[in-house]
Amino acid sequence: MASLMGHYARFLTFMALAAFTALLAASPLRAAPYASIVIDARTGEVLYSENADTRLHPASLTKMMTLYIAFEEIQRGNISLDTMVTISKHAAAQPPSRLGLRSGQKISLRNLIRAAAIKSANDAATAIGEAISGNEADFARRMTRTAKALGMSNTTFKNAHGLTQSGHLSTARDMTILGRHLFYDYPQYYNLFSRRSVDAGLATVNNTNRRFLDAYEGADGIKTGYTVAAGFNLTASADRGGKRLIATIFGGKSTADRNAKMMKLLDVGFGKAPRNAPVNPPAAPSYQGGEEMLVADTDLPVTADGAGKTVRASMQITRSLRPQPRPGAASTPPETVVATAEAVDAMQSGIEGALAAALAPEDSLEAQAAELAQAAAPAAALAVDDVELASAGTSANDALPDAEALAAALAPLPEGTATETMAQAAPSEPEPEIIPFQVVSAAGVAVSPRPQKRNAPIFDDVSAPTTTDLPAEPEVILSVSTSGDRHWGVNVGRFGSSFDAERALLRTQLAESATLNGSLRKVMPRSGGFDATFVGLTQDQADLACRRLQARAIQCFTMGP
Repeated sequence: MASLMGHYARFLTFMALAAFTALLAASPLRAAPYASIVIDARTGEVLYSENADTRLHPASLTKMMTLYIAFEEIQRGNISLDTMVTISKHAAAQPPSRLGLRSGQKISLRNLIRAAAIKSANDAATAIGEAISGNEADFARRMTRTAKALGMSNTTFKNAHGLTQSGHLSTARDMTILGRHLFYDYPQYYNLFSRRSVDAGLATVNNTNRRFLDAYEGADGIKTGYTVAAGFNLTASADRGGKRLIATIFGGKSTADRNAKMMKLLDVGFGKAPRNAPVNPPAAPSYQGGEEMLVADTDLPVTADGAGKTVRASMQITRSLRPQPRPGAASTPPETVVATAEAVDAMQSGIEGALAAALAPEDSLEAQAAELAQAAAPAAALAVDDVELASAGTSANDALPDAEALAAALAPLPEGTATETMAQAAPSEPEPEIIPFQVVSAAGVAVSPRPQKRNAPIFDDVSAPTTTDLPAEPEVILSVSTSGDRHWGVNVGRFGSSFDAERALLRTQLAESATLNGSLRKVMPRSGGFDATFVGLTQDQADLACRRLQARAIQCFTMGP
């Protein structure tokens, strides 16, 4: 009897298991929640959204914030692209996707950024966070504070790479806001995201987003992400006909499904976006307590050891370290103070350029940037001889023009005014040689009107022809350069032939003669065509010219020393 009961119990157990297995087979696996949004990058206007404010797992879209903070620290001077980072055991132990870093190994920040942006390497992203904040937990808190400062109100970060972790959440809207800030706040680094492959030191890595970049016309970034909990995510940007869009998708079912949905989303956006729209870049991040980030983690729970109230201070210099003025200089005119500050800054750029030239590899983009900085030094030295020291108590911030002066400087100039003003500014100075600019931004990328500090790019411009790859072609110079501290330029596109580039330059200069008449028209051959550029401008002139051209629906971006 007992044996019969045992067989009956086993039979019931078998049938229950069979029924459960059949139920699983009949029910599809639950897909990750879906969300999407597309905005006009020029204005920030939302063109379409679905579940855009639902808090979901961002996956490797997280690395956009890791890179944003890295660019921020480079701009502040707290770290450089050539800083050698020692890899910790924690960073080396991160799961794939990985660059393959080993504990104790040293690698440059430049290569870590490349690996995190292109391959989406988790070990590289963790190493970046540790290099900046000391450990990943502190860096994650920095990421959350930065998100709030950027207006990402529904985002909290717990790590630097995006692997699923409790409380590590964001929204499609917040990630689109972050993508827009990357585009406008750090345009000098943006076209890294469009590279199909890049040398990351240990290996050449391929872009996880290359299928979408190749499939959609005008696409040039930004970042993919995938985990089981998140599904297939993507924040993308594309430019067509002067319209720039940024869009985000959470919860795609596969790479192909995600890319197809993104293409439809961008098509909807391009259909709704106006042809001519004002370019209103997002405001700079507004940190609690100021940019020095001297803030307490008031948004974090207080722990037993008080970690929730840790105050983190930045090493950024907040006051001028110039010597105090001699007695009796209090009456120095404000314009003299401004000229002094500009001259000292120019001399410092020349010194830094000389050092960079000595350390940079020959023919690299860094070496060219260093040569350009050295070219500015003689003009700065001449300016110092003619300018008296700053008045008592005047700092670098005090020397900036007031709001009325700034408004006057940005007002449209009548024809010929720019040329006459610059001719009066330095009547006796010799004209320095204009060194060709290196184009680092992809054609069609609009640049923020807000002046940006330019740093060495995070990749070498391998697209530029070399003496071993292509025969040298002479540069076509169409006008005479002017002198002074005019080391900025405006790029109006890349063309298939030198003739087309020359014609575009002439048409553009005729359309915007007020700001471009005093510039140098230059055609520079590249492996993908011929870049049409105006050089020999000051930073203000380049920014003003590009804004006025964009208002005429003419595509352009500025180039700095």
